[in-house]
Amino acid sequence: MKRILTGITPSGYPHLGNYIGAIKPSLDLLDENCESFLFIADLHAVIKVSDPEKLNELSNSIAMAWLASGLDPDKTNFYRQSDIPEITELAWLLSCITEKGLLNRAHAYKAAMDINNESGKKDIDEGISVGLFSYPLLMASDILTPNATHVPVGKDQQQHLEITRDIAEKFNRKYGDFFNVPEAVIKDEKTVLGTDGRKMSKSYNNIIPLLGDEKDLRKAVMKIVTNSQEPGEKKDWKDNTLFGIYSSFASEEKQVEMKNMFNDGVGWGDAKQKVFEELNQILKPIREKYLELNSNQKHIEEVLKAGAEKVRKQTLPSIKEVKRLVGINKL
Repeated sequence: MKRILTGITPSGYPHLGNYIGAIKPSLDLLDENCESFLFIADLHAVIKVSDPEKLNELSNSIAMAWLASGLDPDKTNFYRQSDIPEITELAWLLSCITEKGLLNRAHAYKAAMDINNESGKKDIDEGISVGLFSYPLLMASDILTPNATHVPVGKDQQQHLEITRDIAEKFNRKYGDFFNVPEAVIKDEKTVLGTDGRKMSKSYNNIIPLLGDEKDLRKAVMKIVTNSQEPGEKKDWKDNTLFGIYSSFASEEKQVEMKNMFNDGVGWGDAKQKVFEELNQILKPIREKYLELNSNQKHIEEVLKAGAEKVRKQTLPSIKEVKRLVGINKL
């Protein structure tokens, strides 16, 4: 049976781009023919999020976003990374066989060094934490602790999975076959445009909130950048931010309707109202479920703890065997 693993880093508040690009595709991937592991990567988030209250808030928001979007914790292993101590224990053991040169080649580390180099800093490692440098190593431990067989990744994470495969193969050669060598499931990531035409991102302040109320949603949609064309003028849908956002969630039939409206010279206000109404219908049940979850934070904690307990029934024996293989045994 396939063991599919996906991690979500709580580094920002959930938005439409997260739902279209990550949450929905991951939920669609899950079926009864596989065992799935879905975790909130709060240890990874510490690299970027230094405010403890914000980290806790973001972790809860991510958990609620997935549960509100239809994740069934009874059908998957849903847990917080930090609740599985075997992950960090394995990370140390793996670090002892992982060559530094392998991590030197990681994209994130090289990009950080390039920034320092371009800014003229004498020490190209200035400001780069060990956490950032060893990010791929912790990711390898995330994958290998539950011994996943398949990992959905975007192209930007593909290199990190290759590093995981290298580490798993080296351990197996050194200590005997134990770890699955995970396969990448390359996601055909759908880039969702933000309200300003760039990729939707919290850092650009161009998001459409996933969990906001109806008023916030309408306000975000009305902010979508358009041109100065008047009602009655034919409008181009091919290079258009409003249509780009609409096409990320609308059916083919609905997209044809919108194209016809553009050809007929629909006013931008009317077009935005249509986008808002249809998007609101999609997000309404998610929003209602979120409000229900938000009113019972204790339930969220119980779901995550129950998920961790279920996962640790597998990870405790696994780390015990890894330690035995490397020669660490209790008297």
